[in-house]
Amino acid sequence: MAFKSKDLSVLAYANGFTLWHYTTADLATDVDTAGYFSTVSDMLRVGDMIMSNIDTDGTPQAGILLVASNSGGTVDVANLTQVGASNSD
Repeated sequence: MAFKSKDLSVLAYANGFTLWHYTTADLATDVDTAGYFSTVSDMLRVGDMIMSNIDTDGTPQAGILLVASNSGGTVDVANLTQVGASNSD
């Protein structure tokens, strides 16, 4: 699939930093590919964090993506840092 701007929203903003939320059925390996978020390069800054719900129609993952670079209209985020990866009853 592809990035959908309607699924990206601001959670908090302060001091030039934005905390975002993004949800998608796409796989983490697709979302963290350079260029995935490039259509909103004018909104994302290096250091911003994106709380993410990934692969929502398959094996869901949740985690944090860090905007690692944004140059020439190409956004690259670091690989997903997964949260809640294990559940021991």
